[in-house]
Amino acid sequence: MLKIASYLLIISGVLLLAFGGYQWVVSNNAQNEATAEAHALIEERDQSIIQNTENIIPADAAKEFNPDAGETAGILHIPSLEADLPIIEGTHEDELAKGVGHYGGTAYPLQNEQIVLSGHRDTVFRRMGELEIGDLLTLKLEYGDFSYAITETKIVDADDRTIIVPHDEEVLTLTTCYPFSFVGYAPDRYIIYAYPVDKDQSE
Repeated sequence: MLKIASYLLIISGVLLLAFGGYQWVVSNNAQNEATAEAHALIEERDQSIIQNTENIIPADAAKEFNPDAGETAGILHIPSLEADLPIIEGTHEDELAKGVGHYGGTAYPLQNEQIVLSGHRDTVFRRMGELEIGDLLTLKLEYGDFSYAITETKIVDADDRTIIVPHDEEVLTLTTCYPFSFVGYAPDRYIIYAYPVDKDQSE
């Protein structure tokens, strides 16, 4: 009986590892596809500007920018980590499996309110803890590139509802589960706040 129980435990462990590996492969492929799509979107924008086929007025374009759920919206570029992460509209599991989720109902650059991006601590935001005050975060969208400097980080309870609130000014907020090495449902959230910087400061 003991031998049978041991075999069952081993089989269960192998199945769990196999399932975890399968999920990792699926998620990794989805992120790669979304990243390629995001880069194509930005390259098309840049080509349009170079060829003068499209006159983009950022402030006007920002007013109309409202991606559908699941749509690739752009790129979160993090220079200090040499990372380009696809931004996907929405924060349901399907969206977060593809990249960094944009929290529905919050703003985008030049919409003069809080921009909230969320990601899994074990995928797109696994190096989030390496970011420091002063590091730059750049959002690359179809109507321009917008940079923000990190000014504050904090840890809050997972049930804290004060993270997404009206600010009456533009602020980029990144959020992920915490602790980073926690196994299972993490009890806290790691929050980063970043504010717009001038174009000269971002270069």
